[in-house]
Amino acid sequence: MTPPRMLRGCLYAALSAGLVASAAIAPARADASTPRAAATFSDTFDGPAGAGADSATWQTETGDNVDNHERQYYTASNANAALDGQGHLVVTARRENPAGYQCWYGSCQYTSARLNTAGRFTAQYGHVEARMKLPRGQGMWPAFWMLGNDLGQFGWPASGEIDVMENVGYEPATVHGTIHGPGYSGSGGIGAAYSLPSGQAFADGFHTFAVDWSPGSLTWSVDGSVYQRRTPADLGGRTWVFDKPFFLILDLAVGGSWPGDPDASTVFPQQLVVDSVSVTTGNTTT
Repeated sequence: MTPPRMLRGCLYAALSAGLVASAAIAPARADASTPRAAATFSDTFDGPAGAGADSATWQTETGDNVDNHERQYYTASNANAALDGQGHLVVTARRENPAGYQCWYGSCQYTSARLNTAGRFTAQYGHVEARMKLPRGQGMWPAFWMLGNDLGQFGWPASGEIDVMENVGYEPATVHGTIHGPGYSGSGGIGAAYSLPSGQAFADGFHTFAVDWSPGSLTWSVDGSVYQRRTPADLGGRTWVFDKPFFLILDLAVGGSWPGDPDASTVFPQQLVVDSVSVTTGNTTT
């Protein structure tokens, strides 16, 4: 199933004008024939309970998401994203509107968090993974994904989007991996789904969601089981925009065009528990 949504990154209007464009540490676009130096990114979220994620690695966005019709307001509060003191980052969605946050439809009903590495870390090729335990319940929409670091220059979808993992609450046993680019974005994104055996849910324990990325190729896996590979041949002549630097994003959305709104069965707070995020890159040009 292809997610029937607009860009999860619509909050990037501000980033497009500033933070992404000023990402001075981002590697330059490499020629496919040029070996690239090995580099490793890893965050195991060690630190005292209640502390925020490392600000040298992650920045926290604030605001709502108009185009997806989401119901949350992303805050910079540690009540919505903080370490638990046991080696996890916990992103928490709460049913609240304590500060009178205004969303596209009026007063927001929920708060949550979204973090990204724009201006702090970008990757081009390699093994990108996150080990996480997902929330559960109607209306939940957790994701681990990437946006092209040239977003500020070209906008979305020309800059490209790689969804390593998305889940919607009404599919507790299924995750989706998708690419979006010019001519294949939103409901036209190209992707596939992976489902656990009957009776299991991604909220029951930790799972590893990964993409192996090389020039002209993206391969998705869950717990090491490959379920999808995409190359330029899958695009029907449209432009492949994934051979360049991307930055990472973690978020927990509530409601929206794809998952639908929470209902009476949805229990709050809900949590996306992130055990680790890592990117291992190297001479993948061969």
